[in-house]
Amino acid sequence: MRRFIAVVFLLVFGSISAQTYEIGVFGGGTNNIGDVGRTNYIWPSGPAYGGIFKWNKSKRYAWRASVIYGKFTADDSKSDMAYRQQRGYVITNSVLETSVGLEFNFVEYNLHKLGPAFTPYLYTGVTYFRYNYNYFDAGQVQEINNGQKDGSFAIPMTVGAKLRLNQFLILGAEVGARLTFTDNLDGSNPEESNVAAYKFGNIFSKDWYVFSGLTLTYTFKRKPCSDCFD
Repeated sequence: MRRFIAVVFLLVFGSISAQTYEIGVFGGGTNNIGDVGRTNYIWPSGPAYGGIFKWNKSKRYAWRASVIYGKFTADDSKSDMAYRQQRGYVITNSVLETSVGLEFNFVEYNLHKLGPAFTPYLYTGVTYFRYNYNYFDAGQVQEINNGQKDGSFAIPMTVGAKLRLNQFLILGAEVGARLTFTDNLDGSNPEESNVAAYKFGNIFSKDWYVFSGLTLTYTFKRKPCSDCFD
């Protein structure tokens, strides 16, 4: 029995010590895609920043968690749609999200081996975010219940690429769209009964928001040097 426990201990903790973890920061911009403002997929109108953590479980995938804050401005005057330009709505909102999921590498990404390491990647998972819950009345943004915030879930769809700069630092660039389960990021679809009459736009289409920027992470808990060339 003791021998069995010792074997399990070595397998579990040996596997953990062989993994590489990353912790770092994200910085870039935010834009929305909805019923107000531009409909460009990537056109940041405000800042985005946050923290990120990864557990490189294998050469092909990593578990990932992040907390990111972003702010955007949706401005009809900057849209390429004539009716939006004539309408002239403007709204600023912010999102604070927590996301967990899986990052998949297109090629083998071995951080335990000396030398360069580069790969494009995809990320998806589950995101929960908070945002300001507003509506428009006579073209002016109105707060609901004195600045009430609301929460919703989203599906992140991120594409990026990452490059190891040295033994400890990894630089990445990514664009991540979030398909949300709300249609009121831009104040176009308030659901409270007392303001439901102020709905406009396509109420059958949910809003999106996009984070685009750079990541810089620090790696730690590496394999022993004797395993560097495995």
